[in-house]
Amino acid sequence: MKASDVRAKTLDELRTELEGLKKEQFNLRFQKATGQLENTGRVRQVRRDIARIQTIMREKRVGENA
Repeated sequence: MKASDVRAKTLDELRTELEGLKKEQFNLRFQKATGQLENTGRVRQVRRDIARIQTIMREKRVGENA
């Protein structure tokens, strides 16, 4: 997911996307704990996507208040 794609979305869309990524992150952690995780790189990718969305959501909220 690119930052430009994330910036094009509304806050509601970002909240929905963030919720889905957090669920996926939980499932990946669960798979890792049980030894079923095959794509270990996805954990890093999801973590970075979550951070990217949270950063852009914050930028949008600060921009509204300014």
